[in-house]
Amino acid sequence: MSALFGNYGKRRAQIVKGQGTVVEDASGKKYLDFTSGIAVVSLGHAHPAIVKAIQEQSEKLWHISNLFDIPGQEKVAQKLVADTHLKYAFFCNSGAEANEAAIKLARKHTGKHHIITFEKSFHGRTFGAMSATGQGKVHNGFGPLVDKFTTLPFNDVAALEATVDDSVAAIMLEMIQGEGGVNSVTPEFAAAIAKICEDKGVLLIVDEVQTGIGRTGTRYAYEQTVLQPNIVTLAKGLGGGFPVGGMLGTAEFYDTFGPGTHGTTFGGNPLAMHVAETVLDYVFEPSFLENVQDLSSYFVKQLQANLPTSYTVQGQGLLLGIGCGEAEVAPYITAAEEKGLLLVGAGPNVIRLLPPLTVTKAEIDEAVQILKTILR
Repeated sequence: MSALFGNYGKRRAQIVKGQGTVVEDASGKKYLDFTSGIAVVSLGHAHPAIVKAIQEQSEKLWHISNLFDIPGQEKVAQKLVADTHLKYAFFCNSGAEANEAAIKLARKHTGKHHIITFEKSFHGRTFGAMSATGQGKVHNGFGPLVDKFTTLPFNDVAALEATVDDSVAAIMLEMIQGEGGVNSVTPEFAAAIAKICEDKGVLLIVDEVQTGIGRTGTRYAYEQTVLQPNIVTLAKGLGGGFPVGGMLGTAEFYDTFGPGTHGTTFGGNPLAMHVAETVLDYVFEPSFLENVQDLSSYFVKQLQANLPTSYTVQGQGLLLGIGCGEAEVAPYITAAEEKGLLLVGAGPNVIRLLPPLTVTKAEIDEAVQILKTILR
């Protein structure tokens, strides 16, 4: 009998090792991993540079706590805010923690408590992040949530304009709703948000936990829109598989988050920072990001050419979705696993495609052929 709680619906395969896009289970069967640990393993499994970074830093210092200066934090922060309007960074361990920090910062800075979020959003499972999440299935059974969150329809300009008033501290959204169906912010909605924030003095929090660090073909997904967020949250791909999260903010917030206002025991530890610095050295290179865009275009074309027209292809970069209409995707995901392709859903009717950013066109071709077989 297992000593673990049963809060995860485990897959059949027990993955024991991986290299690049390919992983292997306990029986020796190999799979193409188009989940990347849910958008985490940005440089693929066991990337030599990340392995080296962990080995090097583990022989020096793992943890010292934020009572002391950690030089690696400054290096990573500088890389994250370089050539942006953002100024400062706070480091933690996960996306939920980053979003909790963002919610606290917005409320404390403005003195207001009301935050607008959107249906089908996902911001985490801690109480504040869960309250911001626009999915009832995440809330069920946990009693009263944190109040002063209003959830609106996604991409609905009229609903947003009708709701935002002087009580609103911030608007919080994902550029692409990864968990909610691979739904992208429309240009019209982005323009409306930008105008409302400027006209009414409302802060904008952009949750880039899944879309950030090159996943959509630019450093951050917001860079492909008119939006200039006051706060950006990060995690997943930032550590390439090592737990690390972060929150970026503009210069106006520096005095708001003074000593004692927020903290973390493990966040920003020397080991995590050395790994994150290594990931950024690769992913933020312009040629690397251009290659992600090229791979995305190729992937979309292959999907459109090989799948029936009844399926839709959506998303950006290497965060893509296959919309399956009213069909439940769980059986497709199981069938793909049996044929050697690991996938994950985005809601009940969308297959999410999240290969490592280092995936090859040959691996994309192999994945498309498996998808063609199971979706025909």
